[in-house]
Formats: sequence, structure tokens, C-alpha cells
Amino acid sequence: MQRARAAALDAACIIVFVVIGRSSHVEGLSLGGVARTSWPFLVGAAVGWAVARAWRRPMDMVPTGIVVWLATVAVGMVLRVVAGQGTAAAFVAVALGFLGLEILGWRALARVVGPRWGNRTAEDDAYATSSSRVRPGAGDRP
Repeated sequence: MQRARAAALDAACIIVFVVIGRSSHVEGLSLGGVARTSWPFLVGAAVGWAVARAWRRPMDMVPTGIVVWLATVAVGMVLRVVAGQGTAAAFVAVALGFLGLEILGWRALARVVGPRWGNRTAEDDAYATSSSRVRPGAGDRP
């Protein structure tokens, strides 16, 4: 569940980036247009997930988030060139900044919001459950 949630959030970050970009450049928000603009970045994120083996610790900022972020931008830009789409220096800078803020930002926020979003394992849950139990007689002492 955690892996699927993390992958969906990374993909949502890319879609938000594309939708904001397309609407600010008056390119329209057709499904085809959003798909055409987002696919290179989505492939880049998938490459980042593979390189970082993100399924192991999908919520980690380091290295998972950083690798996914940088691969999303780098691979996305290369694929945009191959597909004949633009890669102006200003666009690369905006993509680095915005996608970094989003992809790293949701991971940072997840750490603050609650441990259920963090990298919990079965061992963590077992430890939390056993250490939170009250021992019999423990409350009897002053």
C-alpha cells in the first residue's frame, strides 16, 4: 500500500507540474495535451524508482526522493528532446525547482504529518505495539 501511495503521489506531482505549466502558457488542458507533456517525466520517475529501488523505502527523502526527482527531470528532458519538445534552460530550471519542491516536499510533509506515512516495517509495528503496552503493576508505583 505504501509503495502504491508513494508512486501515485510522485505521478500526481508530475501531473500538477504539467497542468500548471500548460495552463500558464495557454496550451490548453486537453487529456491528449497533458499526456503528451507528462509522459517523458513519468518515464523519468519510473527510471528513478528503478535506480533508487524505491519500492524498498518509498517514503525516504534520501536517497529515494532525490534520485526520483533528479531522474524525473534528467530523463524527462532527454525524452522531450527525442520527442521534439522544448527544453529551454529556463524550463529546465523551473522543472528542477518545482518538481524538487513537490517530490521532496510531500516526503518531508509525510514525515511531519504522521508515522503511518513513514517507512514503517512489520518490526517497527511490533516494537511500537509491545513498547506501548502498560505492564501490570507499573501504574501502582508513585
